[in-house]
Amino acid sequence: MSNDNKSKTPKDTHYAKLRRAHRDEKSGGAPAFRPRQPVPPGENPADGLVRLYGLHTVRAALDNPRRKIKKMLVTRNAAERLAIADLGALPFNAELVEPRDIDKVTGSDAVHQGVVIEAEPLKPKRLDALGDTRLVLVLDQITDPHNVGAILRSAVAFGAGALITTARHSPQESGVLAKSASGALEHIDQIEVKNLADALGQLHEAGFQTIGLDSDGPAELETSFAGEKIALVLGAEGKGLRQKTRETVTTLARLDMPGAIRSLNVSNAAAVALYAARRWFARGK
Repeated sequence: MSNDNKSKTPKDTHYAKLRRAHRDEKSGGAPAFRPRQPVPPGENPADGLVRLYGLHTVRAALDNPRRKIKKMLVTRNAAERLAIADLGALPFNAELVEPRDIDKVTGSDAVHQGVVIEAEPLKPKRLDALGDTRLVLVLDQITDPHNVGAILRSAVAFGAGALITTARHSPQESGVLAKSASGALEHIDQIEVKNLADALGQLHEAGFQTIGLDSDGPAELETSFAGEKIALVLGAEGKGLRQKTRETVTTLARLDMPGAIRSLNVSNAAAVALYAARRWFARGK
């Protein structure tokens, strides 16, 4: 097969550039690049509702009988990917829209993937409703919704039964948190407590070994497991565990990291610790 590009000479290329420049000059110049202007988020949802977006997040919410959805905006493509054949058959108001219509609601920075819902937030449970799970996560004032969402995702992936947070200094349910959790928000009990030290005491009474993760912990995490029920306790970025929490947990342990960096993002540390706990349970079978 012949290649026309090989027959072109430098002279041909030069004249082609001149012709393009002449056309641009006659038409007022080459078209200027206009970056897409960001769209700010619209008004907040009505009181008592949260706005959730993204395919995994919304699919999990649709499948959760505890989730009370009030409204949906969805593009045709997203509806197909969510396997929604008839919007009219949904038990809430659902509207077929264009992506730019959702941008006006969530803001263009939100990765909504063509769908957003407004729903009632899930009600947190009490600690006495913990059930018979063997593995829980406890967060000591971790406030970044991206981190909490990522921790939720790891918790569900490794089979943790609950996430325990404080009523204050913890992020509320939101689109950012839910998107980071990628659907995990619907698959794990969330327990809210007023006093973390008291909650740790209740976990001890329920037979849990509480292990606080600390980069300066006296023992490696893998050698610290001793119980049939484990509660992994993680502190906020930078501050770590509060002093009262450090004094209350059963054990302080560190993740062994031989590299030049001795600490991880808290969501990554949670995933590593959950994996180690699962390995402990597997050996005890």
